[in-house]
Amino acid sequence: MQYAERLTVPLRWWVQGTMLVASFWFAIAVAVPSVLAAALVSAGFGALVAFGFLAYGGTRITVDEHELRVGKAHIELGYVGHCQALDQESTRRVAGVDADARAHLVLRPYLKRSVRVTIEDRNDPTPYWLVSTRHPDRLAAALNEVSSRPANGVL
Repeated sequence: MQYAERLTVPLRWWVQGTMLVASFWFAIAVAVPSVLAAALVSAGFGALVAFGFLAYGGTRITVDEHELRVGKAHIELGYVGHCQALDQESTRRVAGVDADARAHLVLRPYLKRSVRVTIEDRNDPTPYWLVSTRHPDRLAAALNEVSSRPANGVL
């Protein structure tokens, strides 16, 4: 495998989620006379928050000899063109005013940098993928290295 990353949510989100659950528990504890009921409702709410963070942060990016996989989406490397690492400002621009509505976006608000992956499949209307990552230079280098190899008849 050339590259692997999980887009986990940052620690500050877990701290804020814990504070949200504590605030929810306090509101329920004041409103409901039974402390046990407040604790059970808050535990359920806490589990829901944790599940949400784990699901949202569970997106994986992998590059191997054959394909790029981002979450559930995947594409054979024979269809991957030039890949460019983008800084914070470029990511904001490509995801905003310069965006193409046909692009495949996997963006996370806590990751400010990304990689733009050009798609060279004439049958696919998607011009590029824009993928948030903690290591845009490493991901772009891995994709450019693997996609520059001969396609072995993939196209």
